[in-house]
Amino acid sequence: MPEISAADVKALRDRTGAGMMDCKRALTESGGDVEKAIEILRKKAGKRIEDRGERVASEGTVQTYVHHNGKIGVLVEVDCETDFVARNADFVSFAKDVAAHIAAAGPRWLTPDDVPALERDRELAIFEQEAADKPAEIRDKIAAGKLAKWFSEVVLLEQVHVNADKHEGKTIRELQHELAAKTGENVFIRRFERFIVGD
Repeated sequence: MPEISAADVKALRDRTGAGMMDCKRALTESGGDVEKAIEILRKKAGKRIEDRGERVASEGTVQTYVHHNGKIGVLVEVDCETDFVARNADFVSFAKDVAAHIAAAGPRWLTPDDVPALERDRELAIFEQEAADKPAEIRDKIAAGKLAKWFSEVVLLEQVHVNADKHEGKTIRELQHELAAKTGENVFIRRFERFIVGD
């Protein structure tokens, strides 16, 4: 039985918009076969699940946020597949919401993969050092957990939206997936830039 990694689950979720646990169950049931897992998800969820893997997100919107003091500004590009969705109120609202979040939370990178290896390895070395006095069999897990927490502070998609009440404590990635499932299209935050006066 192949081991199902978090990356495998995320890749299937990105392709289908299905929930993380549903994706993990489908991959386990299919023995790690992605195409079979998509079929399993489609049978269970009907028309709400489809393979979005081959479809290109070449439409979208650029939204801005400028803080009331005029000292912090954000530009964010969010992409989808069709002009119809790009003009959809929920889609535009999501992009504006993400821009406001970026202004408040100050993420440094979009995804964990965007974090330079040098920075990631430096943080991991610190976390491994902090766990050095723990039993050997749990040191790696402790360090990995601390690295995941660090990602949740500095990586946009891993951050919980600053308006936790409105968004029920969901991460930006979860909100992006919800919008993708609602619109039936690939939805991606392509890039962002945060400006601070004098920085």
